[in-house]
Amino acid sequence: MSATATRLRRLAASTAAVAVTAAGGAILFTPISVNDRAGGASLESVRRKINDPSAVVPSRTVQESALIGASATKPLDILVVGGGATGCGVALDAATRGLRVGLVEREDFSSGTSSRSTKLIHGGVRYLEKAVFNLDYGQLKLVFHALEERKHFIENAPHLCHALPCMTPCFDWFEVVYYWMGLKLYDLVAGPRLLHLSRYYSAQESVELFPTLARKGKDKSLRGTVVYYDGQMNDSRLNVGLACTAALAGAAVLNHAEVVSFLKDEATKRIIGARIRDNLSGHEFETYAKVVVNAAGPFCDSVRKMADKDAQPMICPSSGVHIVLPDYYSPEGMGLIVPKTKDGRVVFMLPWLGRTVAGTTDSNTSITPLPEPHEDEIQFILDAICDYLNVKVRRTDVLSAWSGIRPLAVDPKAKNTESISRDHVVSEDYPGLVTITGGKWTTYRSMAEDAVNEAIKSGKLSPSNECITRSLQLTGGDGWEPSFFTVLSQQYVRMKKSYGGKVVPGVMDTAAAKHLSHAYGTLAEGVATIAQNETLGKRLAHGYPYLEAEVAYCARNEYCESAVDFIARRSRLAFLDTDAAGRALPRIIQILATEHNWGKSRQKQEMQKAKEFLETFKSSKNAQFHDGKHE
Repeated sequence: MSATATRLRRLAASTAAVAVTAAGGAILFTPISVNDRAGGASLESVRRKINDPSAVVPSRTVQESALIGASATKPLDILVVGGGATGCGVALDAATRGLRVGLVEREDFSSGTSSRSTKLIHGGVRYLEKAVFNLDYGQLKLVFHALEERKHFIENAPHLCHALPCMTPCFDWFEVVYYWMGLKLYDLVAGPRLLHLSRYYSAQESVELFPTLARKGKDKSLRGTVVYYDGQMNDSRLNVGLACTAALAGAAVLNHAEVVSFLKDEATKRIIGARIRDNLSGHEFETYAKVVVNAAGPFCDSVRKMADKDAQPMICPSSGVHIVLPDYYSPEGMGLIVPKTKDGRVVFMLPWLGRTVAGTTDSNTSITPLPEPHEDEIQFILDAICDYLNVKVRRTDVLSAWSGIRPLAVDPKAKNTESISRDHVVSEDYPGLVTITGGKWTTYRSMAEDAVNEAIKSGKLSPSNECITRSLQLTGGDGWEPSFFTVLSQQYVRMKKSYGGKVVPGVMDTAAAKHLSHAYGTLAEGVATIAQNETLGKRLAHGYPYLEAEVAYCARNEYCESAVDFIARRSRLAFLDTDAAGRALPRIIQILATEHNWGKSRQKQEMQKAKEFLETFKSSKNAQFHDGKHE
């Protein structure tokens, strides 16, 4: 089918859906039930289900009913605990192998580490350096694997990912030769998986490409830069896309639902299911499964201890802090990466969604649901980037700052603690509970594949086919082209209500159209239709492209159940600018209240929770700091 025909079908489906909703009716659809497995899954049939323009994700109520319906006599094949990148990846992989799958997430999809990443899809330049200098074939295999996964990652979600050139400054000729040779080797190893060739730029060319780059640093003059390419993504939107794609493929996914205890077979002591609490309603229920996959990230040890209170820890938590600065710190299409600062750490500045992300730190931390960056970590990042810029670096420029917990893994079967790894670990150290942890965003797909393979072995499951996720595009990715935003600009208007209550048309400007195209892919027409037909075309925050229509769309189609779900995971406003997110909250809550029938009490509660959440993002507006250096 041609891209134009697909687009027209999508337009007809979204227009019909909006018309029915506006008329006060209910949209009738047939969700792909977890029981609908006749004939098994194949790549083409799964693609058709996922890319059907009239397909709607099953409602949260339907998903919960599917989990409740998984009884001891008719259990799920796999129950996944954790809705981050790996958990949602496991659900998608298993569902597309024809297995009956459920997933529960205590908070929201991507609410933990998966939304707090560096936003890079990287092949592992540092692993390559270790491989060369330590003659370590194991490290070289990690590079090959990461480069292969980077290719699948970008191809499967083209609207949410792109290649990003990254500049490495060199302040003596030895650094020029060293980095040029190293990055050429990276190109060579990438082979057909290469994004673009690396190259050297003179000092003058470098400053033209990156105007805020300092010509002098460490008492030396800039000799030039070497530019190489890695991938960049919108992490939480990709994670939500995984959850929705898994739902369309037949998995019963449920956010804001927590495992409170495991169900065990009295004779064998094997885990055969879980007792789950719906954190929105307080209702508890039991769901049965042949295997439980623990993909709870930093919290996987607490899940393991529910099964066995004497379980040895396998998580060594590390804190990674990032800050967001105004766009003028870095040009739109070029990042800056310093592989080794004066104290040996890596520091970077990357353009992301119209702002600049800088980081990062790597320090021991405790495990907490809402980690907060310490002021000294923010100051460290400001100090580090200060050495490489000719612009005054100010603490008051920090629009947002956040901390994420990296779940570095220790294999519980290992003899010593030297097994702490950036690679992932799959382990079944309690019968019926398979744990997957460690790894990184780039390799989420292969981690999920390994976990499902282990679950099939553990539960003696019968999948209808092998893993097909290597070439399975996520919802919104099929038929998407970079020029897709022009369709939105040309064919839609943003209908807005003026303060006097009058409805006025506004253009779908390029900034808004590009944002919708990249955030939702080909599904962006559904958002544009709501903006046009339901008078929800206003921007939520001055200076940002987010529209009121997105709140309604996400509530209906992306399991957006709270104000925090929207400002942090469906849009990225909390990560980009905490002050703007705070100003947008009243309108966001108003729209969600209409969509979810909230009363005044729930709206007040949502406002309070969202404000508390934003206070953990230490921007210059909500942090206490007394500093003369970066004032």
